[in-house]
Amino acid sequence: MSSFGTKSAHRRKDREINRTVSRSERKKAFAKENLPSTILAGYLPMIVAFVLIALPLIWMAFSSFKPVSEIVTLNPQILPQAPTLENYAQVADRVPLGRVFMNSLIVTGVGTLIKLTLAITSAYALVFIDFKYKNIFFMAILVALMVPPEAALLPNYMTISSLGGRNTLWGIILPGLGTAFGTFLLRQQNKTLPIELLEAAELDGAGHWRKLWQIVVPVTTPTIATVALITVVGEWNAFLWPLVITDSPRMMTLPVGLNLLQSIESETGSYGILMAGAVLVILPVLILFAFLQRYIVAGLTQGAVK
Repeated sequence: MSSFGTKSAHRRKDREINRTVSRSERKKAFAKENLPSTILAGYLPMIVAFVLIALPLIWMAFSSFKPVSEIVTLNPQILPQAPTLENYAQVADRVPLGRVFMNSLIVTGVGTLIKLTLAITSAYALVFIDFKYKNIFFMAILVALMVPPEAALLPNYMTISSLGGRNTLWGIILPGLGTAFGTFLLRQQNKTLPIELLEAAELDGAGHWRKLWQIVVPVTTPTIATVALITVVGEWNAFLWPLVITDSPRMMTLPVGLNLLQSIESETGSYGILMAGAVLVILPVLILFAFLQRYIVAGLTQGAVK
């Protein structure tokens, strides 16, 4: 039998074992003596979490397709009775939507790539490279985790403005390129790796560059995916710094550009437009989360089971 056939057979066997274990656990959980604890400790918290977190998002998404008469009413309904794209058309009319969306893609993509690369290389150096004052560098990273970014707002503004970075994409990206959280998380993950892997690679003549990208990165992919998603969400939703450093609508990112809708907040018919704008900000992150979900779950549980 080929190696491919052997691997497929092993995967089928693993799936059958998992299904058997799942059925056994489900039967045990819904047994008469365990039913109260299953409901109170399992299903009830999930229902409460769904109501508090998901229901407002669902209401917002459906309301973005409603005319104002279905939003401002004494008998609200979740599903739109006469769906319309007028709210999204209004957003596109009031905001240079294509431009600010592209700005957000560039800022998020470039910022995430650089921050992730710096986090991976810095975490590797802090664990596998011996250099003077390594612990002091790590302490500085911990201190950076505790300092709110707002504390550096004025110095960053003065520095970027003096360099000519106002109303530029690089001016938005540059001050946030350091990632203390990502470096800390990846360092902690790297410390759990068996040193024998790297020692064996070193005996084969591998340098630090090869050990990093051919051994450490593939093994820590779930944790890297978790850091990547957190970074993407932070970059995509960043509001305060892009708001301060830009005042031209054509150079704004999506969250800041949609701030131009604030002039209609007092209008009764603006609720659907505001919700449509919020959906445009949230939707790309939800799509990314759907693609990275299995890596994120693996990254959060990695090391929990030996």
